Amino acid sequence: MTAFISAEHDLSPVELSVLEEHLRGENRRLTGCGDDRGLNFVIRDGAGRSIAVAAGYSWAGTSELQLMWVDQAYRGLGYARQLLDAFVAEAASRGARRIWVSSHDFQAPGLYEKAGFQRVAEFAGWPEGHSNIVLRKIIAADGCA
Repeated sequence: MTAFISAEHDLSPVELSVLEEHLRGENRRLTGCGDDRGLNFVIRDGAGRSIAVAAGYSWAGTSELQLMWVDQAYRGLGYARQLLDAFVAEAASRGARRIWVSSHDFQAPGLYEKAGFQRVAEFAGWPEGHSNIVLRKIIAADGCA
């Protein structure tokens, strides 16, 4: 069997989804936890356009918020906190004991800290001149159904 490496920096969303499913399948097999599910909330304007999103997943008693975004025109209206509260509540209802999030220092670490997340790591120079901050919130639930 011949194999080779090639640079393919623009994989399609479909290809990435297939590869992610391979990884999730292997994770389920190795841990015995098959409760992985997407965990996403969206706020839309009157025209149906996404103006804010909280997106991540829950799995094996853990949840990760991978993407939090609010359109610039809608910032300061409390949408981020509403999304975060909904995300935390849904993670808890699924049995998550911990929620993880990563936020650059120029993004919203203060939002997470006000919501009860605690800094557990900070990586200086990611990107250069800034830090990437990892935060965790512990919630009282049991996981891995």
